[in-house]
Amino acid sequence: MKPTLFFAIILVFSGVLSSCTTDKIPPLIDREVFFDDPEISGIQISPDGSYISFIKPYKGTRNIWIKTIDEAFEDAIPISKDSLRPISGCMWTRDGRFILYAQDKGGDENFNIYAINPAEASPGVIPEARNLTNLKDIRVMIYHIPRNNHDLLYLGINDRDKAWHDLYSLQISTGKLTLIRENTNRYTSWIFDNDANLRLATLSRMDGSSELWRIDEKGETLLYGWSIFETAYPSSFKKDNKHLYIVSNVGDDVDLTQLYQMDIETGNMELVEADPEGKVDFGGMVISDKTLDVLYTAYTDGFTRRYYKDKDFEEHIKGIEAQFPNDEVSMYGATTDEKLWLVNVWADINPGETYIYNMETKELVFQNKLRPNLNQESLSTVKSINYKSSDGLEIQAYLTLPKGTNGKNLPLVVNPHGGPWARDYWGYNPYGQFLANRGYAVLQPNFRASTGFGKDFLNAGNKQWGDLMQDDITWGVKHLIEQGIVDENRVAIFGGSYGGYATLAGLAFTPDLYTCGVSLVGPSNLITLINSLPPYWEAGRKTFYERMGDPNTEEGLEQIKRQSPLFSADKIVAPLMVVQGQNDPRVKKAESDQIVIALRDRGFAVEYLNAPDEGHGYARPVNNMAFIAAMEKFLAKHLNGRYQESITDEVAKRLEDITVDVNTVEFTEGQ
Repeated sequence: MKPTLFFAIILVFSGVLSSCTTDKIPPLIDREVFFDDPEISGIQISPDGSYISFIKPYKGTRNIWIKTIDEAFEDAIPISKDSLRPISGCMWTRDGRFILYAQDKGGDENFNIYAINPAEASPGVIPEARNLTNLKDIRVMIYHIPRNNHDLLYLGINDRDKAWHDLYSLQISTGKLTLIRENTNRYTSWIFDNDANLRLATLSRMDGSSELWRIDEKGETLLYGWSIFETAYPSSFKKDNKHLYIVSNVGDDVDLTQLYQMDIETGNMELVEADPEGKVDFGGMVISDKTLDVLYTAYTDGFTRRYYKDKDFEEHIKGIEAQFPNDEVSMYGATTDEKLWLVNVWADINPGETYIYNMETKELVFQNKLRPNLNQESLSTVKSINYKSSDGLEIQAYLTLPKGTNGKNLPLVVNPHGGPWARDYWGYNPYGQFLANRGYAVLQPNFRASTGFGKDFLNAGNKQWGDLMQDDITWGVKHLIEQGIVDENRVAIFGGSYGGYATLAGLAFTPDLYTCGVSLVGPSNLITLINSLPPYWEAGRKTFYERMGDPNTEEGLEQIKRQSPLFSADKIVAPLMVVQGQNDPRVKKAESDQIVIALRDRGFAVEYLNAPDEGHGYARPVNNMAFIAAMEKFLAKHLNGRYQESITDEVAKRLEDITVDVNTVEFTEGQ
């Protein structure tokens, strides 16, 4: 693509110069280096170790490629040719006959399962992908991949009832679907043992509580239950097929989730492990697919800690770690015999590099860097910090300070995560590094209601959207201002999904705090948000009512109306950019339309982008690049930051196409 301007014009404003020395400022990195499609990503080894599949653009769209394990990546051939929607990832069937992937249309999240036969590919010949489910307006879910029948998948399909998924088996080679069980009891998952026998199911009650049921020839037997404000979930069967690993914080005296094993005949629970430091929830475990033994468990506070259960595996990982003392190392995606493993090496300034490791020879063979053109020397370190919120609750967050600065009097971009029942982790973050390269400090707070920090911390966010949850973000900004790190007159907020809501709430409820804001697929009206939940989220509807607010009660309706930025739009005084995907099934276009109309009608300037081929976030690189270019310029204008003026013709044209004339926006309920 030929740039409109051959050279990037870099604007360095006085606000940036006040906090850094120009000879120490890293060069401005082209936004495409951060956000364009990686040349190679998503590497997978075939089960027998003969082939490698990976994701690479084909005619401008991410598709699946394949090569033998010894061939160069330059000799690989494409085996898919989707031109409308990027393929985000794929997997081999256990016998290596097929490669499977899931795909929706335009971001509507109605996924079908596709299969490709790699044997049909050759130079110049790209096989046709078979749509195995081939359903419209239906969301397909994979529940189980059997170990003993490599031609079979167990799927959930909501064609009979949009709110609930019936259980089907799918024969991959023929596409034959067979109904196993109709879901008439509000089951949310079906659980199989290591021999692919259906043994358990989880169920959602009308009151929001959940249950675990045993399913066998005797019928269905209740084994375990947990309330709407507790967390429990099955992890996997032990190798004996008699005990289930289950993660739970059920009980008044239990705060952090812990790992248990359950005897599924008696329901008896035995504690296996809790965080040895007593700080955070059980984080997960890695199990050998070959032996079914646990290799290690993990816990994450500011950083991740591992506890190894297999000494040989520990020796292998630590041997690799010794070669990368400044990076994190993870092993995954092994061959069936577990002789070959994929290794990912990553850090806060390292987006990731992939290797293949031979367990017999201990040989580590480099495959690729995710972003080889990204100069790590120009990136900024990310540190974990803690601060107190308005009520004294301690908040963990990640802080990125732009390299080459003295760390004082900086412009700040607050970047709250989505969810909100999720969390941020330490590591490479493209938004954080991009913004830091432009001269901004970046704060990513794990506000109350974030997961991983215990039941009490999660529940402290109940019905606190825009209130204490927003305080946790606000007090993070105040903390950095008090530390002298941030210039109080140059503070922006940007986020997606719940982070988009937090952006709108920040501008509406703390109008003196922020200089500007960017909301990506953020809800503005919690009433219409809850009333437009996708049908397949029915199991979580009561959870939304209890954790957000119930619009069916007078008190709840008043609460969520007060917490909706739309109804305080007259208090917004900072410039706002709103970004939406036309087909978003979660935060529908009406959420963005409403806030744009409210600001427009009071004569307040608001910028609006809407991509007609996107959903909950932007997946197509040209759309994402257009958004990033617009946001970069918007932030520079209002925070006196630096930005890259050059833009390719393709991106400039796309930005023009998705920029909405706010005078034409009309509100259509349910849109």
